[in-house]
Amino acid sequence: MLKKQMEYYISKSVIEKKVELFKEEKDYVVKHKLIADDIIIVEKENESRFTDAYMERSNKESEELISEENSAFLSQPIEYLQKNKDEFLYFESQWFELIGVEALSLEVDDVFGTYNAMFGLKFQKKMGEALKTYLTKELQEGIGSFSLMFNQGDGLWDVNFALDNIKGFREDMSLEEAFNLVYHFLFILVQTIEENM
Repeated sequence: MLKKQMEYYISKSVIEKKVELFKEEKDYVVKHKLIADDIIIVEKENESRFTDAYMERSNKESEELISEENSAFLSQPIEYLQKNKDEFLYFESQWFELIGVEALSLEVDDVFGTYNAMFGLKFQKKMGEALKTYLTKELQEGIGSFSLMFNQGDGLWDVNFALDNIKGFREDMSLEEAFNLVYHFLFILVQTIEENM
């Protein structure tokens, strides 16, 4: 899936023998030789990855929309979610779609107090053991580390994990840094599982 998605993205993005890619995509494209030798890769800065993202702040209990946000909201510290525990942040981006992630939400867990990411992941049901193995290995197995369940109706894996357990997580990071960390973690997860199939 990732390889096809990357090939499609590149086919739409090459302009005058140049393509702009972020680090994760650039490394993947080079590793898998998905680009002709005469095409120049320009590496983009992560700060611009989510400028076009769609974001909503909503009430956890009622799921009622509080406010739609623009990319400026990403400069808020992640502790915004600790201070507003009754809210969750819904997030959509073409970059998460590229790696098969649907409907990403961030919130603070009411029981454990951890920062949780929840989303649907487009992987076949048979990939469950590989997903569980990867998450067990890579998450620093803290409290409320992760949960994983296949949703027959959507054909997606419902995934929930604590950001606090991802290597590189810091309490003082911005929401933008948190979304970049989640993206990097999930990009590597998808890449690793597909390469080992």
